[in-house]
Amino acid sequence: MKKFIQYLKSPKSDILLFILLLIFANLVVSRSYFRIDLTAPKSYSLSKGSEQVVKTLEEPLSVKVFFSDNLNAPYSSVYQYIKDILVEYKAAANDNFSYEFVDMKKAENEKAARDYGLNQIQIQELKNNEVGVKRVWMGLALLYADRIEVLDSLTSTDGLEYRITTTISNMVSTTSALSGLAGEVKLTLYATKKLADFKIIGFNQMEDEIRAAYGEINKKNKNRIRFESIEPPASEIPSLVEKYGIQSLNWNDPNLGQGTGALGLVLEYGEKFSLLPVKMSRDFFGRNMITGLEDLNLQIEESLKSLVSKSQEIGYITGHGELEVSEQGQYGQPSQSVFAQLISDRYTLKEIKLAEEEIPQSLSSIIINGPKSSFTDEELYKIDQYVLKGGNVLLFLDPFEEVQANPYSQPTYNPVNTGLEKNLEKWGISVGKKYVYDLNCFSQTDRQYGKMNFYVAPMMQKNTLDQKSPITKNLGYVIFFQNAPLDVTAAKENKDARVTVLAKSSKESWTVDSNISADPRFISVPSDKSTMASENLAVLVEGKFSSAFSEKPKAAEKEGEAGKKTESADSAAISSSEHLAKSVQNGKILVVGSSILGGGRIAMFNNAQLLDAEGNQPVSMFVRNAVDYLNGEEDLCTMRTKGLSLNTLTVKNPAASTVAKYFNEIGLVVIVALCGLLVLLKIKAKKRAIRERYNPNDSRIEK
Repeated sequence: MKKFIQYLKSPKSDILLFILLLIFANLVVSRSYFRIDLTAPKSYSLSKGSEQVVKTLEEPLSVKVFFSDNLNAPYSSVYQYIKDILVEYKAAANDNFSYEFVDMKKAENEKAARDYGLNQIQIQELKNNEVGVKRVWMGLALLYADRIEVLDSLTSTDGLEYRITTTISNMVSTTSALSGLAGEVKLTLYATKKLADFKIIGFNQMEDEIRAAYGEINKKNKNRIRFESIEPPASEIPSLVEKYGIQSLNWNDPNLGQGTGALGLVLEYGEKFSLLPVKMSRDFFGRNMITGLEDLNLQIEESLKSLVSKSQEIGYITGHGELEVSEQGQYGQPSQSVFAQLISDRYTLKEIKLAEEEIPQSLSSIIINGPKSSFTDEELYKIDQYVLKGGNVLLFLDPFEEVQANPYSQPTYNPVNTGLEKNLEKWGISVGKKYVYDLNCFSQTDRQYGKMNFYVAPMMQKNTLDQKSPITKNLGYVIFFQNAPLDVTAAKENKDARVTVLAKSSKESWTVDSNISADPRFISVPSDKSTMASENLAVLVEGKFSSAFSEKPKAAEKEGEAGKKTESADSAAISSSEHLAKSVQNGKILVVGSSILGGGRIAMFNNAQLLDAEGNQPVSMFVRNAVDYLNGEEDLCTMRTKGLSLNTLTVKNPAASTVAKYFNEIGLVVIVALCGLLVLLKIKAKKRAIRERYNPNDSRIEK
């Protein structure tokens, strides 16, 4: 034993100990998982949104991986990525998450894959110096409760985490709108009992109908909702109106005296709330009555989803020449527009005609996409009050309407005035009646004219895209087209709002408001560069705002004198006030100065579109990120654009581009080699200095 210990202490055991160390280290590493992600966008780390989804699973979720063995590159990297990402999902999840890699060599597993709906795909394979075709399995099956979803043909890692997480999230939301909640949802009826004395139709039955609807919804959602009926003191009514936007009612009656009351039904979870449309209105004959009780179950359920899960429905304003939600499809059949298709995997567009209906407060956001005609004051007021109640708005606004008389003439550009300017200017945003041209723009080579720079299509790169906002931080470039300049100077003065310039043109840009042309052959670049300046093309303003209206606009009289005669004494004695002068919740307003980004067609490119329905182009990712951000899905923006941040060159000189290219290919290798050579020379010099100091006469050294 002593000899063995002496052997271990001696230099002779170094090789044996080193081999043992490697064996033990491999055993430890094989049973543990540790990785450091050094990429800027954290392309190989699990996003917080993914962690939250699997951390709050209330029922078992199983992921079955159906991948063939011995995949050749680049498909082998997809398999490895799935292995790594599922380990991270498992580490972040609770006990309800599990995954399994299925052995596809067994015939019964191939049958199971087909039963789930997966299919074999063909890939190229290099074998024995010959290129052949190989049929393989590359898919996942996700099982949650009684639902099954599959992700098939996974030939790339791009956006794979996003696809997995959104699939899980949709499965959970469908199974239960309240999965993963921490705490109760409160449904509160605020009603002044004195209002019963005014014989308001439906008032006495109102609470019973609300309780019945509540009981049904609460039972479906695991009794996670608590209902309460409150009669607010008169002193607290102003604060409740300011906080929730509920209806304030005032009366001055000879028999019942003078007073103030309130009426409103609020669904609340945490800091978020939704005001349900239960209120007092007047009917055709001028009688006071309670409205909003119809389909109350559906109203509560939709509002519940908008609070505790993610809103799946988005309002789409129509009636003013906006881009259509549906287009003429093949064989004359209607089909979804590119914009609708782009967001269809998670959202549906609900068309809203403001002239005929209100904006449901259960909607997290609305979209106004390329309007050409004017909004009435009543319509503008509905948008105004929606924003002040915490609604979010995405606007694609054109400075001009392009009119092409015939294919052989230059188009004319007529200024667009919609009336939305009134709301936007009150919120601190001004849309210029100009086009922004930029030297840093999209270009292409034409056989007849050579290289053509489309100055009307500025190209946003990393230095002109905001690098902090989830909407743009991972995008390498985005092409804009026919954009108006946006001024947010006034918005920056609002202490209750935060302004983010998402995209701006380069410093070599200028604006044109007359003699407009999109054709580069007819555009002259300003000779005086001092007139050029960067312009804002897409802006985001978040926070609280003031109303653009001092009071609710008076609707046109629908009834004549006969209608007035039918008005009862009770109706005349009581009046309502719903006007909000300032925000009760934070809202988001995102403005893009062109509807081309909203799916508009480009006449000079044979009516082509910048957007693609699959969402593969950067401009489509920008738009999709904007929609997600307004609907509270910030984490999806990061997941979708992981690994897509390109460090593109900003130089325009061909010689400089060539130098940069060869520097990346060869220069870095040469620098590393030179650094290694310098380190080697330094080591040799250090050894020489040591010998000369301590053993200068060593005969083994040749001098």
